Amino acid sequence: MTGKAGAVSNSSESRFIYGFHAVIAKLRHSPDDVREIFLDRTRQDARARDLAKLAETHAVRLIPSDAARLDGMCGNDARHQGVVARVNALQRVLKIDDVLDTLAEPALLLVLDGVQDPHNLGACLRVADAAGAHAVIAPKDRACGLNATVIKVASGAAESVPYIAVTNLARTLRELRERDIFTIGAAAEAEQDLYRVDQTGSVAWVLGAEGDGLRRLTRETCDRLARIPMLGSVDSLNVSVASGICLFEARRQRAAKARS
Repeated sequence: MTGKAGAVSNSSESRFIYGFHAVIAKLRHSPDDVREIFLDRTRQDARARDLAKLAETHAVRLIPSDAARLDGMCGNDARHQGVVARVNALQRVLKIDDVLDTLAEPALLLVLDGVQDPHNLGACLRVADAAGAHAVIAPKDRACGLNATVIKVASGAAESVPYIAVTNLARTLRELRERDIFTIGAAAEAEQDLYRVDQTGSVAWVLGAEGDGLRRLTRETCDRLARIPMLGSVDSLNVSVASGICLFEARRQRAAKARS
């Protein structure tokens, strides 16, 4: 166990997640993975009652607990909101084909290169969910993975948006090209802005971490580079903000095409 924010106490069979959004999403999407829920006994509000009712619906044990016990499970600095769940440690390993083979519309993917801050990854998952992206793809290295902080920040999106960790990002981009998915790298130095790039077909937006941007090989493997027009004094955006701009522009173009 560790005292860092968002840390989890792992065994070979279970791990902890925390926060109402994360726990409720897990109950709704994968109730069989939830072993038990620890709820602050002082919480008698509607949110706590709704959680208790949902746990009862799925026959998940609810354990009244004090704040000290909850802090000990996930770290004293974690904003657990008075709810912690013990869930199965193993997560189903997804492959890209698992997602693409089920789509009834052109693919919309978010590829993250070098995003290691769990708060940024969680925010990106939340943005991806809001924009209706079909998956978030990231390398196994140079990425933080789905830890408790990511799941908490994602506010349920870690359960609703498939997260696919890949060994070789450049090879994955080439595989997407073979599936007729156009890969667009977000780069400040690109000549063309994102509003002039056709995104009505299958698209994968590729973004790097704020400051570092895309790695050279990732940049060279993309089909196209495009920039977000910056009209003010700042020269870069947080990766989750940039992801939202790019994904929602793709959705805007598709909606405009459908109306025409």
